[in-house]
Amino acid sequence: LIDKKKAKKKRKMGNCGGKMEAATAVASGDTEALTAMAQDKAQEKVEEKAEKVAEDVAEKVKEKVFGKYDSYLDDAEAVRKSNPDNRCAKYLTRELFNSYTPEQQEILYKCTKTGIENPDSGLGAYAMTPDDYETFTKFFDPLIRDYHGADKKAKHVTDWDASKVGNNGVLDVTELGLDELSMRVRVGRNLTQFNLPGNMSKEERIEFEKTMLGAFEKLIAMPEYGGAVYSLTPEFLDGEKNPNKISQQKYQELVDAHIMFKDMAADPYLASAGIANDWPYGRGCYVSEDKQFIIWFGEEDQLRIMCMKKGTKLNEVFDRLREGLDVVESIDGIEFATSDKYGYVTSCPSNLGTGMRASVHIKLPNLTSDGTDKKAKEVAKPLGLSVRGTGGEHTPIGADGTVDISPSGRLFIKERDIIEKLYKGISLLMEKENAAAEE
Repeated sequence: LIDKKKAKKKRKMGNCGGKMEAATAVASGDTEALTAMAQDKAQEKVEEKAEKVAEDVAEKVKEKVFGKYDSYLDDAEAVRKSNPDNRCAKYLTRELFNSYTPEQQEILYKCTKTGIENPDSGLGAYAMTPDDYETFTKFFDPLIRDYHGADKKAKHVTDWDASKVGNNGVLDVTELGLDELSMRVRVGRNLTQFNLPGNMSKEERIEFEKTMLGAFEKLIAMPEYGGAVYSLTPEFLDGEKNPNKISQQKYQELVDAHIMFKDMAADPYLASAGIANDWPYGRGCYVSEDKQFIIWFGEEDQLRIMCMKKGTKLNEVFDRLREGLDVVESIDGIEFATSDKYGYVTSCPSNLGTGMRASVHIKLPNLTSDGTDKKAKEVAKPLGLSVRGTGGEHTPIGADGTVDISPSGRLFIKERDIIEKLYKGISLLMEKENAAAEE
């Protein structure tokens, strides 16, 4: 801008001098001088016109870059005012958004779209690539620490060693007066070389599935795993047949058995985030022969790896999952995405760190006597526990008062601490359940 002002001032001064030179040339009849001055004047006009065109183009580019998302950012401001608990809207300011390049804005828009389109979101953001938490740290870091209740210096540490929890690593619920329970521990994982599900194309989803088939084949060849792959993908690229494709009837059978995940297209949050796109391509699961070790592919994270069984010792599912993860990651071509600050990278910031959810199905007839889990949630929240229906989030409780409970923490907490919190939480929750019977 300063250079432009100097150039204009120079031209103005030149114009004054030029008039004096022209008068002298006319008086002396110097035609060569007059011709040269005329050419200089014409060149000046060309330069001025070019400068004006360049300024107009720059202004239009600026409007295109920063104006493209103006209405979206207006919506974000409206959501921030109407829904102050929406963390996406809280941290997505116009100034922050416009501080990124046009290419980065395209990705940040995708990351935040679900929170703005669904104002009732508590978090409202999903990463689109494994690097997004670093690229958009000005947005994600305060949001993450707000959601997880962590200070600015907190750093995630991974530790699966549960040998010192419970009775030398054994967490037996019969010691809490309970019988056999349905137990499950799962983690979310993503591979470094692929986009996260929200940013995947149909072709990339299929490519990811085919990449995982090599890993599944190695698991199937191992006696301690065995099993099979069940895929929903109609066909691979260029009309290649999918040898693992299952029927709708088989799919429903797996869903009813809580082995396979449900159609995500009906979830408005996942739909807005692009995670539900291209259904059912790139979706399915691997199931071990004993049906206790399961790997979902193509859900909210590229992989959801879990161990589940009915039993009384929580450590059994925890320990087997750890062993299974070690086996999967040792396979060539499998490298899980991690962050120095946040541990294992997941699509949703709520699952960062351990990516772990350890849960049991437990009967709470007294705390659910009104047919809902409202009272159970009120009691469980101060204990650091989440309560869900038996089919997962947003599903009803069992007719006999059975609910799904799990520790709330995922990030800035060690894996071993999560399984210990579940065990201790069950004990405390049962005390509340028994007290409710006396009310």
